[in-house]
Amino acid sequence: MKRLLTNIGILGGVETQSRLRVQGAEMAEFSVVSDAYLCIEDGRITAFGPMSELSIETENPEEIIDLHGRCVFPSWCDPHTHIVYAGSREGEFVDKIRGLSYEEIARRGGGILNSADLLHTMSEDDLYKQAYCRAEEVMRKGTGCIEIKSGYGLNLHDELKMLRVIRRLRDNLPMRVVSTFLGAHAVGRQYSHEEYVRLIIEEMIPEVGRQQLADYIDVFCDKGFFTPKETAEMLETGAKWGMRPKIHAEELAASGGVRVGVDHNALSVDHLESMDVAGIEVLRGSETMPTVLPGTSFFLNMPWAPARKMIEAGLGIAVASDYNPGSTPSGDMKFVVSLACIKLRLLPEEALNAATLNSAYAMGLSADYGSIAVGKVANFFVTPPIPSLAFIPYAYTTPLIEQVWLRGECV
Repeated sequence: MKRLLTNIGILGGVETQSRLRVQGAEMAEFSVVSDAYLCIEDGRITAFGPMSELSIETENPEEIIDLHGRCVFPSWCDPHTHIVYAGSREGEFVDKIRGLSYEEIARRGGGILNSADLLHTMSEDDLYKQAYCRAEEVMRKGTGCIEIKSGYGLNLHDELKMLRVIRRLRDNLPMRVVSTFLGAHAVGRQYSHEEYVRLIIEEMIPEVGRQQLADYIDVFCDKGFFTPKETAEMLETGAKWGMRPKIHAEELAASGGVRVGVDHNALSVDHLESMDVAGIEVLRGSETMPTVLPGTSFFLNMPWAPARKMIEAGLGIAVASDYNPGSTPSGDMKFVVSLACIKLRLLPEEALNAATLNSAYAMGLSADYGSIAVGKVANFFVTPPIPSLAFIPYAYTTPLIEQVWLRGECV
C-alpha cells in the first residue's frame, strides 16, 4: 500500500544523499524538513519534502494520514544488547549500593555466571517468552533495529539455545534483529580458562557457523576476562565461519581490545569507558565504529567513555543501551540519548546521529536503516509537536513516542 503522511511539524534525520556513517564535524549535522510530507510504499520510503512541494496527484497515495504538526524521526537503532536472559539480578543491584564493584561481584560467583546458572535451568520456550516481552517493550519505545548477543549460556548447549531464541525473535518481530555469538563473555563454571577458550574455538564457533545462528562474533576482551591474544584467535576462527567481529573492549582497563578489534576489521568496538588517547589514534582511518554505552556508566557509577574526545579527533560514535540484567537493565534509547548529551557532552544532533545512522552502521545496516532517505526501510516514530530537536534529550523522562512505524506499518 502507498501511504502519504502530511503536515509533519518536523521530519528529522533526512538525507538526500545516503551516507553509511557520519564522523567528526558531520556528527552535528542532523537535517530536518519543517512542515513536511513523507510517502511510503511496500515498506520503504519513496519521497519526502516540504508540504509546499507536495503534489498529491503525483504521489497518488491509497491512504493519506494527516499528522497535524506531529514530528517524525528515524527509529532508534540499538547495536549492543543482551536481552535474552533468565530472570533478574536485583540482589546484585543492592550489593552495588553497599559498595561492591563489578569485579568483586564476579569473583563471588555473581554477575554473568549467575545469569548463566539461571538460564541453564530455563526452557527455551520460557526464555523466548521473557525475551519477547523485553523486545516488545523497547520496540514500543522507538527501537526499530536491535542487535542481541548470546553469552549467558557458557556451554555449547545453552549458547545454541540462546541463539535459537534470538532467531525466533528475528522471525516473529517487525523490528530488524541481528544476532551475535558471545560465548567468550566469561568462563563457564565447569571449565578452566584454557579449556573454555579451546571449547569456543574448536566446538562452539564451528557449530554456530554450521547452523548459521549468528551474524557476528563478540569477545569480552578486558582485564580479568579474555586477553588480546585469545581474542585474536577466536575472531580469526569466527571469520572462517562468516562472523565479523563486534567486540567488548576496554570497559575495565585499557587492555588492547581496540587494537585487536581494528586489526581484525571489527564492525564495532563497544564500551570504551577506559579507552585512552592511544586507542583513539588506533581507530583513526578504520572502518570500526566506536560504540559507547552511557547507561552502563550511569547504572554502575563507572567512568564515562571519552565520546567528546573521539568526535574532536574526527571519529564518529554510536550509542547503545547495553540492555542486560546486571549492568544496564534498560533498553530505553531515548534515555541513552539524554545521557549522551548530559554526561558525554554531545550536542543533541550528535546524540541523535549516534542513536540512528551510526548505530545502524554498527550493525552493518545503515544502507537500509538509520535515516529518512528514499529507498530506505520505513522505520520511524511519531512524537507530539515539539519545539526543537533539543527537546528530545531535554525532556528526558517525558514519554514522547505516540506511534511506531516499522517496515511501513504502524505497529
